[in-house]
This record gives sequence, C-alpha cells and structure tokens, in this order.
Amino acid sequence: MNTQKLFGLRVKELRKKCNMTQEQLAEKLGVFQKQIGNIETGTTFTTMANLEKLAKALKVDIGDLFCFKHHQTKEELISEINILINQATKEQVQTIYKISKNIIK
Repeated sequence: MNTQKLFGLRVKELRKKCNMTQEQLAEKLGVFQKQIGNIETGTTFTTMANLEKLAKALKVDIGDLFCFKHHQTKEELISEINILINQATKEQVQTIYKISKNIIK
C-alpha cells in the first residue's frame, strides 16, 4: 500500500478515535468535507499548514500522523515481524511466543 493511502487510513483512525465526523474535522481545518474524504482515501495529500492544524485537531504530534506501519498488508507485517524476531534475543523470542500464543487463542 502506498504512503498516501496509509496516511489517509491513519487520519481516519485518529479522527474516529476523537469521535469526530469528517465535517467536524473539515470545519476545524477550514476546508471542505470532501477534502478530508480525499485525504482519508489517499486520493490527495495536504499542505504543511494543514498538517499542523490536523495534528492539533486530532490531539497528536505531527509525527504521530505518520505512524501507520500497522496498516500494512498482512504479508508486509509478517515480513517485518520476521525481521524483528531474527534480531531478538532468545528470551525476547520466548516472550514474543507467549504473547502471540495468548492473543491467537
């Protein structure tokens, strides 16, 4: 998935976490609701000024808008997990195994 689409998913996730509609977010940014929809679908991006307003409206740091690794495809996530596991110590792998087993039950 491309970065623009991942960014859009992250904005949508954060907006919903704030219990805000697209219209409410658009009003806070001073843009049309359609622009928020286009950002969330990855159709368009936004300006730096709007990034600052977006972060403020969603009550996050600007950097948090770009924390969207968890929205990758299953295959991409598995690949990253494998890299992390290969870098982990034996004890860390054992902990990862226990946590994973409990989650998947």
